[in-house]
Amino acid sequence: MAHPLIEICVEGIDGFAAAQAGGADRVELCASLLEGGLTPSLGVIRQTLAVAMIPVHVIIRPRGGDFLYSELEFLTMLDDLRACRDLGVPGVVFGCLTADGRVDEVRMTELVEAARPMTVTCHRAFDMTRDPDEAIEALVRCGVDRVLTSGQHATALAGIDVLKRTHDAAAGRIVIMACGGLDEGNVAEVLRRSAADELHFSALAKAGSRMAFRNPDVGMGGTDLEREFELTITDSAAVRRTIAAARKAAVVAA
Repeated sequence: MAHPLIEICVEGIDGFAAAQAGGADRVELCASLLEGGLTPSLGVIRQTLAVAMIPVHVIIRPRGGDFLYSELEFLTMLDDLRACRDLGVPGVVFGCLTADGRVDEVRMTELVEAARPMTVTCHRAFDMTRDPDEAIEALVRCGVDRVLTSGQHATALAGIDVLKRTHDAAAGRIVIMACGGLDEGNVAEVLRRSAADELHFSALAKAGSRMAFRNPDVGMGGTDLEREFELTITDSAAVRRTIAAARKAAVVAA
């Protein structure tokens, strides 16, 4: 088995730096991982590209929640795509669905065409479709390069049968990137049982704020007060351990 490409999902430029230091092959750059990842600011994208020694794929997602977008939201996605293309971003990540749970082929095709020459990944909107086999065929028709999936379950292990079925259905026409709760303890099993082409995980940890003064009476955005002084970071050591486990599994299988 060839060594799988490892993509790390990160929030912001510090997350990128940690993932790159940990040995990631590629990074998906996001804001607000608490909402599953939103489009980062242009400043974050620019600064990340300035220090990047590995490919950076930027998520194009205007809000949290579902993947059924209004016309204005869709126009925003197109503008964000063009901005990323003009900055020289190597790849972008997005997904649009119809109300009945199918890939929105009209919008996905328009987004793919607007994105070129960047590479295109369909994110876990795929996991919210009604039929993974049907969705794979739709994404192939749209010209998408890869799909990120946990096998339509909360974790890759729970969705392992669908993951394998999706890989078989793709038949080399689209890259299958497995995700969903991957860590050093399970990545070898997921790789072996799914036959995924690439792997994606976040290796997140909690870190306390360095703020010395803390106002106990105000919380931003309706969050718990404790959350105001807790940061979500990428753990470089966990990135290294999980990558090492995946590489070892690939060598053993070879």
